[in-house]
This record gives sequence, structure tokens and C-alpha cells, in this order.
Amino acid sequence: MIFVPQDIILSPVITERSTDGLAMGKYTFKVDKKANKIEIKKAVEALFNGVKVKKVNTMNVRGQQRRQGRNIGYTASWKKAIVTLEEGSIEFFEGMV
Repeated sequence: MIFVPQDIILSPVITERSTDGLAMGKYTFKVDKKANKIEIKKAVEALFNGVKVKKVNTMNVRGQQRRQGRNIGYTASWKKAIVTLEEGSIEFFEGMV
């Protein structure tokens, strides 16, 4: 697999629960479903300069059932990564703490 950080880290996850983790140095991202923890760690360190990753926790989020009238479908499933930093901070999240 070719290592391109922009293809691994898709978007930040901004929820009430994820913003509570910012005080402890935990940042939550939506990542590629095929990416592993080592690739996620390298991608975060490459995208955000001056950041040292301590730990990466990943989980697969199942799609939720949605109805529109009598039609039933599912939202897309995705992968979430919670990245704990040793040192530094990510500037994108600075205003949310």
C-alpha cells in the first residue's frame, strides 16, 4: 500500500464526547477502513508537524438503520481512530478546548 497521509486520515470527528478527550491529548479522526494503527500513527505525525503519537485506538463503527417512509436502508459503516499524543497539540482543535 502506498503511504499517502491524506488518504488515511479522512476527517476529524467533532462530537461532545470527542471534545472532552482533547484535554487529555486524545484526538478522534475518521480514517480509511483498510488502514492499520501503524499507518494511522505515521499519517498523523506527517500531517501535523511537531506532534508525537503515543497510542492509537481504532474501532469499526457499524452503519445505522434509517427509514424513509417504508423504505429501510443503512448508513455507511466507517472506521474511527482515537489518537493519544505524547507531546504537542493539533492546531485545528485548539479553539474547542
